[in-house]
Amino acid sequence: MPATSDATTEATAEPRTWSREPLQDYRAKVRGCLLGGAIGDALGAPVEFSSLATIRATYGPVGVTDLEPLGGSDGRRGLVTDDTQMTLFTAEGIIRASIRWDRGVCHPPSVVYRALLRWLATQEQSSPPPDASGWLARQSWLYAQRAPGNACLSGLRSGRMGTLAEPVNPDSKGCGAVMRSAPFGLLPPIPRFGVRAAFDFAVECAVQTHGHPTGYLAAGAFAALVRLLVAGTPLPAAVNDVLTLLADHDGHEETSAALRAAVAASTDQAPTPETVEALGAGWVAEEALAIGVYAALAHPGPADVRRALLLAVNHSGDTDSTGSICGNLLGALHGETALPSDWVAEVEGRGTILELADDFALEFTRQSELHGDYGPHTRWTTRYPGA
Repeated sequence: MPATSDATTEATAEPRTWSREPLQDYRAKVRGCLLGGAIGDALGAPVEFSSLATIRATYGPVGVTDLEPLGGSDGRRGLVTDDTQMTLFTAEGIIRASIRWDRGVCHPPSVVYRALLRWLATQEQSSPPPDASGWLARQSWLYAQRAPGNACLSGLRSGRMGTLAEPVNPDSKGCGAVMRSAPFGLLPPIPRFGVRAAFDFAVECAVQTHGHPTGYLAAGAFAALVRLLVAGTPLPAAVNDVLTLLADHDGHEETSAALRAAVAASTDQAPTPETVEALGAGWVAEEALAIGVYAALAHPGPADVRRALLLAVNHSGDTDSTGSICGNLLGALHGETALPSDWVAEVEGRGTILELADDFALEFTRQSELHGDYGPHTRWTTRYPGA
């Protein structure tokens, strides 16, 4: 994967030379980010499209307090949606891009685009095909269709890969790009994988489905936030750093204003659903990002993750996306052990999510032992083919 010229105060050593404790911390944050996002997604999915009044009438005056059955699921709780599905395929695409880069020829956004096409196949088929590429596309539970976003579907069905010069869906700023962009921030906290690199990578892949500047800049901002949290930056400082980064990009105004509103709400107002709703509904990118960031800022401590996630999903709007963004952020900040154990135990696909998270951490800390012209030949490239 390409280097970056970012100035940074992070450790300059490559992961291969890290001591045991930083390696364990990095893997815990990758796990926490992917698993936390899935939990937030599962919490919000049953109440997506419901008004706050309906949520309170159905679940009580404080709204949702636990995982609930998803409509049409035969009473099953903890089910995830396209937010988690697309996030997982994005992470898989980044792993494959790293493997291809190690061979010397790679355009990483193109590799992620093909990963998203594999996700698209899960929405058009009922089960894995015999020729499914890689182990992730063979997971039958990922072939559930749960209200995938129209811009994601139309963008990937367009027959071409969007670029910054010629984005797909140039008028779309829905949240379908931001909600899948956490993995771009999970590259290890070393200078050659800098904050700007995470931002730019997410932007280049967001325009494959969402071409409005707010749609893709919010995705870049989210990836940069995750990248800073993985490196140990406190959340308020990370938001300030991202606002500085956004200011260098044309069309940043909506995203920057939404993040500033989230910061102001977290310091000036009580953490209530009404405060969340003042930030929007989450259907568009900047509002989804702002709500997820606000809920995390309102309850930032490792003992407060449950309260943060519930705040993120008790509102009228795109509750699974705002829940997943909040979960990604706090999981990246605190690691997997801060996530509520009862929800971890019940969330759909936990084994697959953790397996992919561990593979991601392995690829970016031990790749010389897994593949490459000068390393041993393993079955890694069978697991992640196309290298």
